[in-house]
Amino acid sequence: MKSLKQYSIPFTGLKLGKHRFDFEVTDVFFNEFEYSLVKKGDLKCVVELDRQETMLVLNFDITGTIDLACDRCLSSYPQYIEIAEQQIAKFSEQDMGDDEDMMLLTKNDNEINVAPLIYEYINVAVPFVAVCTDEGRTQYCDNDMLDKLEKLAGGGEEPDDEQDDPTWDALKKIK
Repeated sequence: MKSLKQYSIPFTGLKLGKHRFDFEVTDVFFNEFEYSLVKKGDLKCVVELDRQETMLVLNFDITGTIDLACDRCLSSYPQYIEIAEQQIAKFSEQDMGDDEDMMLLTKNDNEINVAPLIYEYINVAVPFVAVCTDEGRTQYCDNDMLDKLEKLAGGGEEPDDEQDDPTWDALKKIK
């Protein structure tokens, strides 16, 4: 978790207005999360923090590639993602209930760690079905692997040495 410290933004000394923070999201970032869907990636994250009197408005722009395994042929391929999200952090001492769209900051907070937000946005951007043969990509599915899977699934050649089973013959006569 020590490497995630670099994703903290100290906001106490910032003047009102917009401030820009740039972060690199690499394999080291994803290694900090034990059960991450993404294990490798090379992304750039730009956080524009708009400090106001009663809240912080965080605008995230994340672009780059993550390595995914194709659901069809199991080969690894780079998936380009582009993410634009917004998070609001409000200064308040009162509990505001379960509002997932807004973070709560107390007077004792002096920095905000954006690593969990970046991690969440990237994992939500992972396609539900990851296939390396989408339109516009130069890499195609591994044909050798697809042939092996087809053979194992029973879609390959029919066995030539079909033997008559007397049990099945008796059942066929029932028709």
